[in-house]
Amino acid sequence: MEIREPKSAAEWACYYALRYRVLRQPWNQPIGSERDDYEFDHMHFAALDDNEIVGVGRLDFIEPTTRQIRFMAVEPSGQSKGIGASLMRRMEAEAWDSGAIEIILHARENALGFYEKLGYVCVEPSHLLFGEIQHFLMKKKKG
Repeated sequence: MEIREPKSAAEWACYYALRYRVLRQPWNQPIGSERDDYEFDHMHFAALDDNEIVGVGRLDFIEPTTRQIRFMAVEPSGQSKGIGASLMRRMEAEAWDSGAIEIILHARENALGFYEKLGYVCVEPSHLLFGEIQHFLMKKKKG
């Protein structure tokens, strides 16, 4: 498996399609809702298996020493196979190498265990997405 930024227009299309299918479509959100106004300001990561994008994530630089992981998604057929953990390790390495001392993320309730296994601590409930998906602020400190 290779983890890198999408390179071609076709890879970018697959990247956003996966984000939409996993993070928005099940809640009947419109196409385009898988993007925000800051796509070009942050780092994007795609997990490729046999040249097929099977996982995605974005690393946001929100403060000089804080990074945020957003838009994490893995193909349902690829979940529990280490793809998400590999993506997280790659994004964490980039965060630490860029001077971060803390990484934050907002996890859906069903993903808390996944992030806790990676060393993240649940701080508090954060927001309710689409009026029904509870998210929780999680943090991980360097070291």
